[in-house]
Amino acid sequence: MEGVTDKLNTYQQIVQQLLMEYAKSKPAYGEIEVETIFDTQRNHYQIVHFGWHHQRWIHQGVIHLDIRNEKIWIFCNSTEHDVAEDLVNLGVPKQDIVLGFYPPFMREMSDYAVG
Repeated sequence: MEGVTDKLNTYQQIVQQLLMEYAKSKPAYGEIEVETIFDTQRNHYQIVHFGWHHQRWIHQGVIHLDIRNEKIWIFCNSTEHDVAEDLVNLGVPKQDIVLGFYPPFMREMSDYAVG
């Protein structure tokens, strides 16, 4: 059985790999940049879109994941990607994935962790 540090390192690598892959896709509209933000000390991971669309400034966090208590929490996903399913496909067990954007009573009805 892998230790806590090994599991954390594995999950950090998986999350970063996944977000780097997602970040290769630019929005089809505007002059939008895609940036990954990785805080590996506190285990916060994001993808942010920013730039100009027509004459309007865009700055939006489109994906936000954290690693907390040996689980990957999905706090925001405003993309077409099924982040939870992609994490499972990369080897993360469903019981280690929390759909943090749902209230706890709804998480209980999913195949994923409650918290």
